[in-house]
Amino acid sequence: MQPESGANGTAIAEFILLGLVEAPGLQPVVFVLFLFAYLVTVGGNLSILAAILVEPKLHTPMYFFLGNLSVLDVGCISVTVPSVLSRLLSHKHAVPYGACLTQLFFFHLFVGVDCFLLTAMAYDRFLAICRPLTYSTRMSQTVQRMLVAASWACAFTNALTHTVAMSTLNFCGPNVINHFYCDLPQLFQLSCSSTQLNELLLFAVGFIMAGTPMALIVISYIHVAAAVLRIRSAEGRKKAFSTCGSHLTVVVIFYGSGIFNYMRLGSTKLSDKDKAVGIFNTVINPMLNPIIYSLRNPDVQSALWRMLTGRRLLAGGGLN
Repeated sequence: MQPESGANGTAIAEFILLGLVEAPGLQPVVFVLFLFAYLVTVGGNLSILAAILVEPKLHTPMYFFLGNLSVLDVGCISVTVPSVLSRLLSHKHAVPYGACLTQLFFFHLFVGVDCFLLTAMAYDRFLAICRPLTYSTRMSQTVQRMLVAASWACAFTNALTHTVAMSTLNFCGPNVINHFYCDLPQLFQLSCSSTQLNELLLFAVGFIMAGTPMALIVISYIHVAAAVLRIRSAEGRKKAFSTCGSHLTVVVIFYGSGIFNYMRLGSTKLSDKDKAVGIFNTVINPMLNPIIYSLRNPDVQSALWRMLTGRRLLAGGGLN
Protein backbone atom coordinates (compact mmCIF):
# COMPACT_ATOMS: atom_id res chain seq x y z
CA MET A 1 0.00 0.00 0.00
CA GLN A 2 1.77 3.12 -1.22
CA PRO A 3 1.05 6.74 -0.25
CA GLU A 4 -0.44 9.03 -2.84
CA SER A 5 -0.02 12.76 -3.16
CA GLY A 6 -2.86 15.13 -3.71
CA ALA A 7 -6.24 15.85 -2.16
CA ASN A 8 -7.32 12.24 -1.91
CA GLY A 9 -4.11 10.76 -0.53
CA THR A 10 -1.06 11.51 1.55
CA ALA A 11 2.15 13.33 0.77
CA ILE A 12 4.02 11.53 3.56
CA ALA A 13 6.12 8.54 2.48
CA GLU A 14 7.38 7.63 5.97
CA PHE A 15 6.84 8.22 9.65
CA ILE A 16 9.45 8.97 12.31
CA LEU A 17 9.11 6.89 15.46
CA LEU A 18 10.84 8.61 18.37
CA GLY A 19 10.98 5.39 20.37
CA LEU A 20 10.99 5.00 24.13
CA VAL A 21 13.92 7.23 25.04
CA GLU A 22 15.77 9.95 23.17
CA ALA A 23 18.85 10.06 25.42
CA PRO A 24 21.65 8.09 23.66
CA GLY A 25 22.99 6.84 26.98
CA LEU A 26 19.74 5.04 27.82
CA GLN A 27 19.30 3.34 24.46
CA PRO A 28 21.68 0.41 25.22
CA VAL A 29 19.74 -0.23 28.44
CA VAL A 30 16.44 -0.26 26.55
CA PHE A 31 17.95 -2.59 23.93
CA VAL A 32 19.09 -5.11 26.56
CA LEU A 33 15.75 -5.01 28.40
CA PHE A 34 13.68 -5.45 25.23
CA LEU A 35 15.94 -8.22 23.94
CA PHE A 36 15.68 -10.03 27.28
CA ALA A 37 11.88 -9.65 27.31
CA TYR A 38 11.66 -10.92 23.74
CA LEU A 39 13.81 -13.99 24.40
CA VAL A 40 11.93 -14.81 27.62
CA THR A 41 8.56 -14.42 25.89
CA VAL A 42 9.42 -16.48 22.83
CA GLY A 43 11.24 -19.12 24.88
CA GLY A 44 8.51 -19.36 27.52
CA ASN A 45 5.62 -19.57 25.09
CA LEU A 46 7.33 -22.06 22.79
CA SER A 47 8.23 -24.19 25.81
CA ILE A 48 4.59 -24.30 26.89
CA LEU A 49 3.54 -25.11 23.31
CA ALA A 50 6.12 -27.91 23.09
CA ALA A 51 5.02 -29.33 26.45
CA ILE A 52 1.39 -29.37 25.31
CA LEU A 53 2.30 -31.10 22.06
CA VAL A 54 4.45 -33.87 23.56
CA GLU A 55 2.53 -34.63 26.77
CA PRO A 56 -0.63 -36.76 26.36
CA LYS A 57 -1.89 -35.50 29.72
CA LEU A 58 -2.20 -32.02 28.22
CA HIS A 59 -4.14 -33.11 25.13
CA THR A 60 -7.34 -31.51 26.44
CA PRO A 61 -9.44 -28.55 25.21
CA MET A 62 -8.10 -26.17 27.85
CA TYR A 63 -4.51 -26.80 26.83
CA PHE A 64 -5.41 -26.74 23.13
CA PHE A 65 -6.56 -23.15 23.62
CA LEU A 66 -3.53 -22.39 25.80
CA GLY A 67 -1.23 -23.63 23.02
CA ASN A 68 -2.95 -21.31 20.55
CA LEU A 69 -2.61 -18.46 23.04
CA SER A 70 1.13 -19.13 23.23
CA VAL A 71 1.41 -18.84 19.43
CA LEU A 72 -0.48 -15.53 19.59
CA ASP A 73 1.84 -14.17 22.29
CA VAL A 74 4.88 -14.93 20.15
CA GLY A 75 3.22 -13.26 17.16
CA CYS A 76 2.11 -10.21 19.14
CA ILE A 77 5.54 -9.43 20.56
CA SER A 78 7.22 -10.20 17.22
CA VAL A 79 5.16 -7.49 15.51
CA THR A 80 6.75 -4.71 17.57
CA VAL A 81 9.90 -5.67 19.48
CA PRO A 82 12.21 -6.83 16.62
CA SER A 83 11.62 -3.54 14.77
CA VAL A 84 12.37 -1.61 17.99
CA LEU A 85 15.63 -3.53 18.42
CA SER A 86 16.53 -2.93 14.77
CA ARG A 87 16.01 0.82 15.09
CA LEU A 88 18.06 0.95 18.29
CA LEU A 89 20.96 -0.78 16.52
CA SER A 90 20.77 1.24 13.30
CA HIS A 91 19.81 4.56 14.97
CA LYS A 92 17.29 5.04 12.15
CA HIS A 93 13.82 6.11 13.23
CA ALA A 94 12.11 6.29 9.83
CA VAL A 95 9.35 3.77 9.10
CA PRO A 96 7.87 3.57 5.57
CA TYR A 97 4.16 4.32 5.26
CA GLY A 98 3.37 0.78 4.06
CA ALA A 99 5.39 -0.83 6.86
CA CYS A 100 3.51 1.24 9.42
CA LEU A 101 0.13 0.07 8.12
CA THR A 102 1.40 -3.52 7.94
CA GLN A 103 2.43 -3.37 11.59
CA LEU A 104 -0.97 -1.89 12.44
CA PHE A 105 -2.75 -4.74 10.64
CA PHE A 106 -0.84 -7.60 12.27
CA PHE A 107 -0.98 -6.03 15.73
CA HIS A 108 -4.78 -5.80 15.59
CA LEU A 109 -4.98 -9.26 14.04
CA PHE A 110 -3.16 -10.93 16.94
CA VAL A 111 -4.89 -8.83 19.61
CA GLY A 112 -8.28 -9.57 18.05
CA VAL A 113 -7.67 -13.32 18.05
CA ASP A 114 -6.57 -12.99 21.67
CA CYS A 115 -9.94 -11.43 22.58
CA PHE A 116 -11.96 -14.29 21.13
CA LEU A 117 -9.58 -17.00 22.31
CA LEU A 118 -9.85 -15.81 25.92
CA THR A 119 -13.63 -16.01 25.48
CA ALA A 120 -13.37 -19.57 24.16
CA MET A 121 -11.25 -20.49 27.19
CA ALA A 122 -13.90 -19.03 29.52
CA TYR A 123 -16.59 -21.04 27.70
CA ASP A 124 -14.45 -24.15 28.10
CA ARG A 125 -14.23 -23.61 31.87
CA PHE A 126 -18.00 -22.99 32.01
CA LEU A 127 -18.72 -26.30 30.29
CA ALA A 128 -16.15 -28.24 32.33
CA ILE A 129 -17.47 -27.02 35.69
CA CYS A 130 -21.15 -26.32 35.05
CA ARG A 131 -21.95 -28.95 32.39
CA PRO A 132 -19.50 -31.82 33.11
CA LEU A 133 -21.79 -34.57 31.82
CA THR A 134 -22.03 -33.10 28.31
CA TYR A 135 -18.54 -31.51 28.28
CA SER A 136 -16.88 -34.05 25.98
CA THR A 137 -19.56 -33.66 23.29
CA ARG A 138 -19.99 -29.90 23.55
CA MET A 139 -16.23 -29.29 23.48
CA SER A 140 -15.21 -31.88 20.89
CA GLN A 141 -12.14 -31.43 18.69
CA THR A 142 -14.37 -30.16 15.90
CA VAL A 143 -15.86 -27.49 18.18
CA GLN A 144 -12.40 -26.48 19.38
CA ARG A 145 -11.14 -26.01 15.83
CA MET A 146 -14.26 -24.12 14.83
CA LEU A 147 -13.85 -21.71 17.76
CA VAL A 148 -10.21 -21.04 16.85
CA ALA A 149 -11.03 -20.63 13.14
CA ALA A 150 -13.89 -18.24 13.94
CA SER A 151 -11.55 -16.24 16.19
CA TRP A 152 -9.04 -15.81 13.35
CA ALA A 153 -11.76 -14.93 10.83
CA CYS A 154 -13.33 -12.24 13.04
CA ALA A 155 -9.95 -10.78 14.00
CA PHE A 156 -8.82 -10.71 10.36
CA THR A 157 -11.97 -8.81 9.38
CA ASN A 158 -11.44 -6.32 12.20
CA ALA A 159 -7.75 -5.74 11.41
CA LEU A 160 -8.42 -5.35 7.68
CA THR A 161 -11.28 -2.90 8.35
CA HIS A 162 -9.10 -0.61 10.48
CA THR A 163 -6.17 -0.82 8.07
CA VAL A 164 -8.26 0.05 5.02
CA ALA A 165 -10.00 2.86 6.90
CA MET A 166 -6.62 4.24 7.98
CA SER A 167 -5.35 4.16 4.38
CA THR A 168 -8.11 6.59 3.36
CA LEU A 169 -6.82 9.33 5.68
CA ASN A 170 -4.59 12.18 4.48
CA PHE A 171 -1.16 12.63 6.06
CA CYS A 172 0.27 15.88 4.82
CA GLY A 173 1.73 17.53 7.91
CA PRO A 174 4.00 16.40 10.74
CA ASN A 175 5.12 12.78 10.50
CA VAL A 176 6.74 12.36 13.94
CA ILE A 177 5.16 9.73 16.22
CA ASN A 178 6.05 9.98 19.90
CA HIS A 179 5.87 6.21 20.34
CA PHE A 180 7.77 3.01 19.50
CA TYR A 181 5.22 1.36 17.18
CA CYS A 182 2.38 2.35 14.83
CA ASP A 183 -1.15 2.19 16.19
CA LEU A 184 -4.48 3.91 15.66
CA PRO A 185 -4.33 6.66 18.35
CA GLN A 186 -0.89 7.80 17.23
CA LEU A 187 -1.80 7.90 13.53
CA PHE A 188 -5.12 9.64 14.18
CA GLN A 189 -3.25 12.59 15.69
CA LEU A 190 -1.06 13.02 12.60
CA SER A 191 -3.87 12.98 10.05
CA CYS A 192 -4.73 16.30 8.42
CA SER A 193 -8.21 15.04 7.51
CA SER A 194 -11.11 14.32 9.85
CA THR A 195 -10.74 11.14 11.89
CA GLN A 196 -14.24 11.30 13.35
CA LEU A 197 -15.55 8.41 11.25
CA ASN A 198 -12.44 6.35 12.01
CA GLU A 199 -12.85 6.91 15.74
CA LEU A 200 -16.54 6.03 15.56
CA LEU A 201 -15.57 2.88 13.66
CA LEU A 202 -13.01 2.03 16.34
CA PHE A 203 -15.57 2.37 19.13
CA ALA A 204 -18.29 0.50 17.21
CA VAL A 205 -16.08 -2.39 16.16
CA GLY A 206 -14.35 -2.30 19.54
CA PHE A 207 -17.71 -2.84 21.23
CA ILE A 208 -18.21 -5.97 19.14
CA MET A 209 -14.60 -7.20 19.29
CA ALA A 210 -13.92 -6.47 22.96
CA GLY A 211 -17.23 -5.64 24.67
CA THR A 212 -19.08 -8.75 23.56
CA PRO A 213 -16.27 -11.21 24.47
CA MET A 214 -15.78 -9.48 27.82
CA ALA A 215 -19.51 -9.75 28.58
CA LEU A 216 -19.48 -13.44 27.65
CA ILE A 217 -16.45 -14.02 29.90
CA VAL A 218 -18.19 -12.29 32.83
CA ILE A 219 -21.39 -14.30 32.30
CA SER A 220 -19.41 -17.55 32.07
CA TYR A 221 -17.58 -16.91 35.32
CA ILE A 222 -20.73 -15.85 37.15
CA HIS A 223 -22.12 -19.30 36.37
CA VAL A 224 -18.77 -20.92 37.28
CA ALA A 225 -18.63 -19.10 40.62
CA ALA A 226 -22.20 -20.09 41.44
CA ALA A 227 -21.46 -23.74 40.60
CA VAL A 228 -18.22 -23.79 42.60
CA LEU A 229 -19.88 -22.25 45.68
CA ARG A 230 -22.38 -25.12 45.64
CA ILE A 231 -19.54 -27.61 46.07
CA ARG A 232 -19.52 -28.74 49.70
CA SER A 233 -15.90 -29.85 49.82
CA ALA A 234 -13.39 -27.06 50.46
CA GLU A 235 -10.78 -29.04 48.55
CA GLY A 236 -13.16 -29.37 45.61
CA ARG A 237 -13.83 -25.63 45.57
CA LYS A 238 -10.13 -24.89 45.71
CA LYS A 239 -9.39 -27.23 42.80
CA ALA A 240 -12.21 -25.77 40.69
CA PHE A 241 -11.10 -22.19 41.32
CA SER A 242 -7.44 -23.06 40.63
CA THR A 243 -8.30 -24.11 37.07
CA CYS A 244 -9.80 -20.65 36.46
CA GLY A 245 -7.38 -18.44 38.38
CA SER A 246 -4.69 -18.21 35.70
CA HIS A 247 -7.20 -17.44 32.97
CA LEU A 248 -8.92 -14.73 35.04
CA THR A 249 -5.57 -13.08 35.80
CA VAL A 250 -4.69 -12.93 32.09
CA VAL A 251 -8.16 -11.58 31.22
CA VAL A 252 -7.93 -8.75 33.78
CA ILE A 253 -4.46 -7.70 32.60
CA PHE A 254 -5.35 -7.95 28.90
CA TYR A 255 -8.61 -6.01 29.03
CA GLY A 256 -7.42 -3.51 31.63
CA SER A 257 -4.45 -2.33 29.59
CA GLY A 258 -6.45 -2.42 26.33
CA ILE A 259 -9.31 -0.30 27.66
CA PHE A 260 -6.89 2.28 29.08
CA ASN A 261 -5.10 2.52 25.74
CA TYR A 262 -8.08 2.97 23.41
CA MET A 263 -10.39 4.96 25.66
CA ARG A 264 -7.95 7.90 25.59
CA LEU A 265 -8.37 8.82 21.92
CA GLY A 266 -9.55 12.31 22.84
CA SER A 267 -6.25 13.24 24.46
CA THR A 268 -4.47 15.91 22.45
CA LYS A 269 -0.93 14.89 23.29
CA LEU A 270 0.78 11.55 23.60
CA SER A 271 2.63 11.18 26.89
CA ASP A 272 4.95 8.74 28.59
CA LYS A 273 1.81 7.08 30.00
CA ASP A 274 0.87 6.01 26.49
CA LYS A 275 4.32 4.50 25.99
CA ALA A 276 4.03 2.68 29.31
CA VAL A 277 0.64 1.24 28.31
CA GLY A 278 2.12 0.32 24.93
CA ILE A 279 4.91 -1.61 26.66
CA PHE A 280 2.30 -3.37 28.76
CA ASN A 281 0.23 -4.34 25.69
CA THR A 282 3.06 -5.45 23.42
CA VAL A 283 5.79 -6.70 25.77
CA ILE A 284 4.68 -7.38 29.34
CA ASN A 285 1.37 -9.11 28.55
CA PRO A 286 2.89 -11.73 26.20
CA MET A 287 5.79 -12.24 28.63
CA LEU A 288 3.54 -12.66 31.69
CA ASN A 289 1.17 -15.20 30.15
CA PRO A 290 3.53 -18.21 30.20
CA ILE A 291 4.73 -17.22 33.68
CA ILE A 292 1.17 -16.97 35.01
CA TYR A 293 0.06 -20.26 33.48
CA SER A 294 3.16 -22.16 34.58
CA LEU A 295 3.31 -20.76 38.13
CA ARG A 296 -0.35 -21.40 38.87
CA ASN A 297 -0.71 -24.70 37.03
CA PRO A 298 0.97 -27.84 38.43
CA ASP A 299 0.17 -29.84 35.26
CA VAL A 300 2.11 -27.37 33.09
CA GLN A 301 4.93 -27.23 35.63
CA SER A 302 5.33 -31.01 35.73
CA ALA A 303 5.09 -31.28 31.93
CA LEU A 304 7.78 -28.63 31.47
CA TRP A 305 9.99 -30.35 34.04
CA ARG A 306 9.61 -33.75 32.37
CA MET A 307 10.32 -32.20 28.98
CA LEU A 308 13.46 -30.47 30.29
CA THR A 309 14.72 -33.61 32.01
CA GLY A 310 13.89 -35.83 29.05
CA ARG A 311 11.26 -37.90 30.84
CA ARG A 312 7.97 -38.90 29.26
CA LEU A 313 4.62 -39.08 30.98
CA LEU A 314 3.62 -42.69 31.58
CA ALA A 315 0.06 -42.19 32.72
CA GLY A 316 -2.70 -40.18 31.09
CA GLY A 317 -5.46 -38.18 32.69
CA GLY A 318 -5.55 -34.65 34.00
CA LEU A 319 -7.79 -31.63 33.77
CA ASN A 320 -10.64 -31.51 31.34
